[in-house]
Amino acid sequence: MSAPATVQINRAEINRSNARNSTGPRTEAGKQRSSQNALRHGLTARTPVIPSEDPAAYQQHCRQFMDEYHPATPTETQMVQQLADTSWRINRIPLLEADVLQRAANPPTEQAAIDFDIVDAHRLLASLTLNSTRLARQFQKTLDQLRDIQLERRHHERRELKDAAAILELHKYEGVPWEPSDHGFVFSKDQVERFAQRMIRQNQSRHVAFARFDMPYRPIPAGERSGVAQS
Repeated sequence: MSAPATVQINRAEINRSNARNSTGPRTEAGKQRSSQNALRHGLTARTPVIPSEDPAAYQQHCRQFMDEYHPATPTETQMVQQLADTSWRINRIPLLEADVLQRAANPPTEQAAIDFDIVDAHRLLASLTLNSTRLARQFQKTLDQLRDIQLERRHHERRELKDAAAILELHKYEGVPWEPSDHGFVFSKDQVERFAQRMIRQNQSRHVAFARFDMPYRPIPAGERSGVAQS
């Protein structure tokens, strides 16, 4: 009876020693399986939200991006959605890194220590860093493209509004009714009217600003000042 008991005790000690000294699975298949078990990051998945995340928080995150960039076309909307999804994934990475370190530092069981150790943690942290860099580049590229598209759209809209406002003022001068659609404009008459009034006020303000700020100063001679005072 004593011999089997001794063998059993020794085997338990060997297992504990293996758990303490193990650096995890050595084969590539084992490493891949271990990594997948340790972390499902979803950074490259087609669906931006993983099961552990709150869909309502994701929807709020997307609304904030829509409110910030105000997309006006389907293309702009898609690009803003890409920004929101990429940002959502980027924000996940610090949580994933903390989870990796926690798993490596505090394995719940000896088997867990064997299946996922500090070597696995370093490998996954390196992978997360690469994904973070890739996502940051993707975010910046999409943002640059969106800004270019929106800037070109706004310039085009301003040119069209300026043309429409000029035609509106001509018809008002001639006393002839006019609608923007008569000349193929997509704006409402109220939009064109507001833009025309803004242009008029801006033109007036430029004249006043020149007189107040830019016109060269010419002192009034003393004789002229006295004449002005007497009159």
